[in-house]
Amino acid sequence: MQANNRWFVAATIFLSLLLTVMPLPQQWLWFRPAFPALLVIFWITQLPQALGVGFAWMVGILEDLATGASFGTHALALAVLAYFSLLTYQRTRAFNPLQQLLWVFVLVGINQVVGNWVHGLEGKTVPGLTFLWPALTTALLWPWVAPLLRGMSRRLGIR
Repeated sequence: MQANNRWFVAATIFLSLLLTVMPLPQQWLWFRPAFPALLVIFWITQLPQALGVGFAWMVGILEDLATGASFGTHALALAVLAYFSLLTYQRTRAFNPLQQLLWVFVLVGINQVVGNWVHGLEGKTVPGLTFLWPALTTALLWPWVAPLLRGMSRRLGIR
């Protein structure tokens, strides 16, 4: 990845963090998409040679700081997500859009399970499976966000 175009990756991550802390009505909080997870999947799938688990870990640390979560909660969850994204990026690229949507649901679901596990260790349990709603809403965003970012990254020469 060219150094002069790294600003675009950083800008998308910054925007995802802003969307993560954007105020929402109480009844909609459980449906907020996992924007940083979505972008970690996208950028690792697009740039597996340049970005990896360390990138996801740093995004997670920034998300922990932005949301006030326990230090390392999102970092661990995004690192696990990045690991699975790196293992499967070639297959993910070959998937049709519906298969990609389902795979993003699985990856973000794993991210949510790890995050919920850490919260459970802290004594902050979530009732039922409500913690998985962000996996669904994030997966539903994938068909719109991925082509948009892919087109912008091609125009900017990010490879």
